[in-house]
Amino acid sequence: MGNLVAVVGRPNVGKSTLFNRLIGQRQAIIDDLSGVTRDRQYGSSYWNGKTFTVVDTGGFVQGSDDIFEKAIRSQVEIAIDEASIIVFMVDCTTGITDLDEDVANMLRKGDKPVYLAVNKVDNNARLLEANEFWSLGFENTFFLSSITGSGTGELLDAVVENMDEEDEEQTDIPKFAIVGQPNVGKSSFTNSLLGDERNIVTDIAGTTRDSIHSVYKKFDKEFMLIDTAGMRKRAKVHENLEFYSVMRAIKSIEESDVCFLMIDAQTGVEAQDMKIFRLAQQRNKGMVILVNKWDLIEKETNTARDMEREIRDKIAPFNDIPIVFISVKEKQRIFKAIEQGVRVFENRTRKIRTSDLNELMQEKIERVPPPTYRGSYVKIKYVTQLPIYYPAFAFFCNNPKHLRESYKNYLENQLRESYDFSGVPITIHFRKK
Repeated sequence: MGNLVAVVGRPNVGKSTLFNRLIGQRQAIIDDLSGVTRDRQYGSSYWNGKTFTVVDTGGFVQGSDDIFEKAIRSQVEIAIDEASIIVFMVDCTTGITDLDEDVANMLRKGDKPVYLAVNKVDNNARLLEANEFWSLGFENTFFLSSITGSGTGELLDAVVENMDEEDEEQTDIPKFAIVGQPNVGKSSFTNSLLGDERNIVTDIAGTTRDSIHSVYKKFDKEFMLIDTAGMRKRAKVHENLEFYSVMRAIKSIEESDVCFLMIDAQTGVEAQDMKIFRLAQQRNKGMVILVNKWDLIEKETNTARDMEREIRDKIAPFNDIPIVFISVKEKQRIFKAIEQGVRVFENRTRKIRTSDLNELMQEKIERVPPPTYRGSYVKIKYVTQLPIYYPAFAFFCNNPKHLRESYKNYLENQLRESYDFSGVPITIHFRKK
């Protein structure tokens, strides 16, 4: 299972700034006002050869100190329960507050690794002042500035050193995670496949709070279904129970081999669907898109074709993904969805002989050679598939830094045309010969 890193702490200590730096993009809004982050942010990060998911536990809506303290304690409890590693963030400019002490006491009682990040240490004077934070009693204490990046490398080095190695061997049976927004029919889909009321199903969004594992063994097929709690739009994630569900859903994505992204045919692909999609893509999971409640749509001749085109436009450039229009209620095409999931799982585990790969790709490269860079030619000598659990290829050449993203896309397209990698992200690395 993947590693989940939760960033906790009181408001306005710089959690969102650190989160943006870890994921390499400005996703969380930051401001001098406390409580600006009113929702839960999550994204993928990569450091020293390890990929992990970062959760910014966010700030809180304005209220009394008691409300703040209750909300912070609650989020820390969830982080202790669900996260693999916890980064506890404090602010050196304010010193140790009573709330910092309370959070520290809670974290010391847990069994998860805790890394104390003393933020806003921008100069030597502040570094001297920050020494008081050693009194919190955390062996792994780091002094940094999340806004400039100073010291964050040392923190990350220590964090990833404590992470579990990714399991590169596939499990005996495929693991399919059913993901999507609340009330799109995920639990009903699981119940229809298993033939019993395994999960509670109501019209109330968010009935499923936890991820539920079920083994399917029928019709010569065997796999594990993971019905995840729905991931709400961030603006609607107010209660801590919903935050708990989001963390569970993220862990289910990381645990799975293939994700069934279920969307509502009546609303189409929304922003939250795209966030779930990109998260699964970043984790190199297989993908199948299920358009549920298709029976409720008024159809014309090209309704399905037009909706499929709209979906592929939104998920571009990674649009080589099976899209199945289903009705869980009417049990329409639910077994076709499973067949596509098995196919994507096989594509994700596909291994290509090095000799066959070189024979094919050298021909493609000769037909469309890499563009020259300042008059010098880039020559790709050799290609091999890396021995990891998803399709990744290394192209060895004389000047790997001069190869552009457009040529990487060309190579990926040639691989997809020649081999069936439908539903699976492909990773391409250029390395020095």
